[in-house]
Parts: sequence; C-alpha cells; structure tokens
Amino acid sequence: MRSKLKWMVPLLLIAALSILYLWQVPQAPFDELYASVDPVIINSLKSFRQLNPPRQLQVDGATWDYIALGQGQETILFLNGMTGAHDIWWQQIDALKHLYRIVAVTSPPVQSLERLAAGVSAILGKEGVSDFNVVGTSLGGCFTQYLIAKHPERIRRAVLSNTFPPNDLIADKNHTARMIIPYLPEWLVLSVFRSNFQKIIYPTSSNDELTLAFLNEIGYGRTSKAQLVGRYYTVIDKFTAPTPMVPVLIIESDNDPLVELKLREQLKATYPNSTVHTFSAAGHFPYLNRPQVYTHC
Repeated sequence: MRSKLKWMVPLLLIAALSILYLWQVPQAPFDELYASVDPVIINSLKSFRQLNPPRQLQVDGATWDYIALGQGQETILFLNGMTGAHDIWWQQIDALKHLYRIVAVTSPPVQSLERLAAGVSAILGKEGVSDFNVVGTSLGGCFTQYLIAKHPERIRRAVLSNTFPPNDLIADKNHTARMIIPYLPEWLVLSVFRSNFQKIIYPTSSNDELTLAFLNEIGYGRTSKAQLVGRYYTVIDKFTAPTPMVPVLIIESDNDPLVELKLREQLKATYPNSTVHTFSAAGHFPYLNRPQVYTHC
C-alpha cells in the first residue's frame, strides 16, 4: 500500500498542476463588460464590427486578421499596441473612412519587427497599396519607426502615438518578467493584465469606462499569451532610429503610465523636427477616451 501511495502522490500532483496550467481563460459577456459605457458608443462599436468582419491572410505560417475599407486617394495604416486589435481604432476609422482608404491589422504571435513588416507588407500588397500614411501607438509606434527606417519610400506621413524610440530601458526593466511569463499559464498572464487595466490604465484615463471595457474584452481571451509574448519581443527588438524625410506627428499624454517621461523625452529628441500634441490626463489610450480630439490632431 505504501508503495502504491508513493507513486500515487506525485501522479496526483502532476495531474493537479496540469489542470491548473491548462485551465481555460474565463469568458465575460460583451454586455457585462460594456455595462457602464455610453449606449451610443456601444452601438457604434457593434455596428462597426458587424459591417467590417476581419479578413485573414496567411504569411509565413502566421494568420493575420485585418480590415480594409473606406475610399480616397491616400491610405492610412493603423497599427495597435500590445493589448490592442484592429478595431480598437474604430472611432478614428469611422470618422476618416470617407476621406481615406484604411487598413488596420491585428498582429499574430510573431517575435520580430522583421516578421511584422513582412506580414503588413503582404496585406498591403494584397489590397493594392503602394504608399501610405501610418498611425502607430505604443508597440505600433515603435513598429512605425522601423517601417520608416526600412521602407522610407512607401511612407507619406507618420503619427507616433504614446510610444518610445528604440531603447534598452524597457528590456532592462522587464527582464525578470520576460523570463517568467512564457512558463506561466495563459489564464494567469491575462488575469495580471486585467488587474493592471483596472489599477493603472483606468485611473490614468480619467476613469474612462470605454477604455476599461475594451481592454478587459481583450484580456478575456481576444488576445492570447502567445500574442502578448510575441509583441513584447518586438517591443525590445533592436534597430536604428530613422531620420525621416516625411512629416512626423508625435502624440503623447502627460500622465502615460506605460511610457515614462524619460522615454517620451527621448522620442522627441530623436525626432526634433516633429510636431507634438500633448494630451492632459488621458493616459495611454487617448484614441479611445478622447477620440474626437485625437482624430483631428
């Protein structure tokens, strides 16, 4: 009996740990997540999603979701950050779709800026876009700088929003997390992100209910751990900041909790000829909580 127990205990422990690791990310209904959001905004988002279901494109084994719509002679490419998706820009897209052709993407779990660029290039090629304007926020803003460096002939104008230049600071500050997160269960990683949305992002957005609701929707399974890990590796991917030959607009917030003052100042020093718009008390997602002003910047 003791011999059986000796083998049974570790097997039960392994089974329990396996169940814990493979536990599914909890789901939250849309109406519950958006219960405190203005109904007009909710209806706008629902309508946008119904009218613009994402298309898919396979690029080097990765599946890209994206949307392409609108009309106009010029194209705007929207690039989201680590906890975003193509439709996080829907308020800007709805406001601009009659003036511009628009492409917005959701990046799959790729781990380099080179692979991000290959995916975006394939999407733009499929949609017949040769040159474009680009709006990138956070990771997307870093990626925008990479595109300017690698493909300057394709970019007409660039917006670097709530972002940072190439740097070592982010990698140094997040070294421990980078080593641990790949081994943690997905439900735990996304739970930590949702907690940070509530404790850090929400108050710095002036307690904007839409910002919290959209990010929580992302954190309840719209984004996977693999995507978050891949996006982090692209954030710290090294490249040389370009000297842009096109107009650059920098959008920042004076209380951005994810892009500290040192990085915001480095960005402006890297692009001294840029125009700068600074939001007050808007946090990291002014395109969600200050959409009209953001779109007209």
